[in-house]
Amino acid sequence: MFGHKKGAFTGAIEAHQGVFARCNPHGAIFLDEIGDVSVPTQIKLLQILQERTFTPVGSHEQLRFHGRVIAATNKSLDELRQKKLFRDDFFYRLCSDSMILPPLRQRFQESPGELDLLLEHILGRMTGDPATELAPTVRKKLVTCVGKNYAWPGNVRELEQAIRRILLTEQYDGENKENDLRSQLLSGIESGALDADALLSLYCRMLHERHETFEAVATRTNLDPRTVKKYLEQTLPAKS
Repeated sequence: MFGHKKGAFTGAIEAHQGVFARCNPHGAIFLDEIGDVSVPTQIKLLQILQERTFTPVGSHEQLRFHGRVIAATNKSLDELRQKKLFRDDFFYRLCSDSMILPPLRQRFQESPGELDLLLEHILGRMTGDPATELAPTVRKKLVTCVGKNYAWPGNVRELEQAIRRILLTEQYDGENKENDLRSQLLSGIESGALDADALLSLYCRMLHERHETFEAVATRTNLDPRTVKKYLEQTLPAKS
């Protein structure tokens, strides 16, 4: 990132211009998984964000950075800050503007048509053309394999792999079913997409995956076994 001078360390046979030096004044540098950056590196990046200057390895010359820094993470920065793994001063310098992207499961709950848009986009990238004829077939197979309410814990990357597997093997099993149900339950509660019937239906199904009998679920939920069966037979409705 910072570059180095020739001879700065073993193997530095020529000078190297880092990404901060190569970024033009109207450009931007994207730092992915910023939550995994070590504290010493955070300190070095803090200088760039605060002073807009940096020094290549083996040099005493301060260079100026004129671009922007955009960062992303799938971790909770608040939790990392509480554990002292993410510096407060770095956080406040980095997060002048922030955007939270909802997980794929929430996006599908709130806008079911987004699955079709993503399918066409991903298939087009894989095949080199719009692939509109493939999309309905792949969509039908996805729903058959993992269901309409699958939580997609791997988000878009998992969706890409699922599409690739379906094209190659006509099958995709998804992640562990109980974990999937738990993710659906938590996501539905967070997004407000579940009514009382849907909430009980999903919770009963999660318990049934673990304990396998209506009676065990009835005992834990204080419901009649026939009521448990009714909830287990319901399909979780998507939010419209």
